[in-house]
Amino acid sequence: MLTRRSFLALAGPLAAIGLYQTSRGGGDGRLRARVKSPTIKTAPGEYALGLGTDRDGLLIVPTSYRHDAPAPLVVVLHGAGGRARRVASLFAGASDLGVIVLAPESRGGTWDAIRGGYGPDIEFLDRALAQTFDRYAVDRRHLGIGGFSDGATYGLSVGLVNGDLFTHILACSPGFLIPGTAEGKPRIYMSHGTADEILPIDRTSRRIYPELRRAGYTVKYTEFDGPHAVPPAIAKEALTWFRA
Repeated sequence: MLTRRSFLALAGPLAAIGLYQTSRGGGDGRLRARVKSPTIKTAPGEYALGLGTDRDGLLIVPTSYRHDAPAPLVVVLHGAGGRARRVASLFAGASDLGVIVLAPESRGGTWDAIRGGYGPDIEFLDRALAQTFDRYAVDRRHLGIGGFSDGATYGLSVGLVNGDLFTHILACSPGFLIPGTAEGKPRIYMSHGTADEILPIDRTSRRIYPELRRAGYTVKYTEFDGPHAVPPAIAKEALTWFRA
């Protein structure tokens, strides 16, 4: 198990270039929600979470969902200034693979521990997961978290800290790691554009990927010729990898 000290050592090369950040104060990033038998049967469809006001989120359940057949679920997190619908659209192919998509929105312009400490966004994600587990049968062997840009950074970090809950992490163009005490050994998918002008690949994923491998994680890493984006082919690859 990676300790907080190990996490700091793992991200050491990133600290030297200014793309490794510490979580200043706040909580430890741990989630309490756990997969359970649903107590409320809810039909497939697209739903607002109904847990926030100005910033809330979406739950998208494919038409193939059946109450007696637990479905894979992936949490997808938006980038800075983003919204749930935009990041969900990047992974729209999830429905064709029978995957439930949970897309919560950050409480502020980006995720709390990107600029400070774990706190209100972890609490909101916990509530969103608990509500989803109450209403839908989820396959505990295929429970993922990830996203794009700041969402990939946050999803990767939260996924490592909660590797006893999440089995998979899908990080598309992450920037750095946020330290914490890692649990479990989730499988990791990472992608990054070689022409990324926002989070240059040489300073981010090409540093993060080998460090994760050295720490003992199984990582599928894909580079593509393109900018700061999630091309449809990359989203399909990530979801297919997750669903396998």
